[in-house]
Amino acid sequence: MTVILNEGDAAGTTGAASGGPVDAAPEPGKAMTRGRLVFIRFMRNKLALVGLVVILGMYLMAFVGPLLSKWSYDTQDYSAFLEPPYSEHIFGTDKIGTDMFALTMRGLQKSLIIGLLVALISTTVAAIVGAAAGYFLGVADKTLMWVVDLLLVLPSFLIIAILSPWFRGKSWFLLVLMLAAFQWMITARIVRGMTLTLKEREFVKAAKFMGQPARKIIAKHIVPNMASLLIIDATINVGSAVLAETGLSYFGFGVQSPDVSLGTLIGGNAESATTFPWLFLFPAGFLVVFVLAVNWVGDGLRDALDPTSTRVRRKEKKDTKEKAA
Repeated sequence: MTVILNEGDAAGTTGAASGGPVDAAPEPGKAMTRGRLVFIRFMRNKLALVGLVVILGMYLMAFVGPLLSKWSYDTQDYSAFLEPPYSEHIFGTDKIGTDMFALTMRGLQKSLIIGLLVALISTTVAAIVGAAAGYFLGVADKTLMWVVDLLLVLPSFLIIAILSPWFRGKSWFLLVLMLAAFQWMITARIVRGMTLTLKEREFVKAAKFMGQPARKIIAKHIVPNMASLLIIDATINVGSAVLAETGLSYFGFGVQSPDVSLGTLIGGNAESATTFPWLFLFPAGFLVVFVLAVNWVGDGLRDALDPTSTRVRRKEKKDTKEKAA
């Protein structure tokens, strides 16, 4: 797909449904793919770039860092109990001599994996359910939207807390499924509304006329035209899933011992926040920085993918004036 700058673009979250124009071209008349246009917009957002670097750095640190340390999260140094950070233990040690760097990296690993899996599952379910409801309508639409309305009124935190004893001692992937089960409904409603508009577009009607089955029309023509919405939703869901897992683990309903997550570390060391601050501050600090970085990246993707973003238009006008001057 090629975009001729200053002539408009019908793609994007808003453009897919309404055909809104794109007028963000620093070089008039130069042909550019939409992917490159989105990339340039994203690269102009300094906060989004910082957030992306932080997220990649945290993933790299979580999985490579423990390989470079001589301490493991399940071993103890019996010559160092409740030691503050120093050269041997850069994050200090806890009350039984466990290296806090190894513990924090293990908890970060678990939280990041859970956040990523929950985001992928919930966004995929939202796309499938919303697109199916909006495309088929009738009984399918009423049934799926009834399920959405039911899940929206249920207290997800309370339900997961009640069910947590059932999967205690079992795979943590069950926690991922529980979190994902309550994180897709609002996006599904948005996807349904966009599908109602997209199904009336000429390319969808042409696909129907050519005899393509409904599942192919949804997969090839409808879902790709709302890719910007789904990308942003998945990005935001990573941060919200990590926060949800942290809250559940803090109260003992999430990741179970002997495994650890940022939530279990924060909950287990909350009472030591003032007396032995390194036990609490390192896990809490990684949590805050990660969620903040995810929000920055989400904002950057929204501005880059949405052709009607006021912030993008203002930035591009400023750049054009500076070049003209």
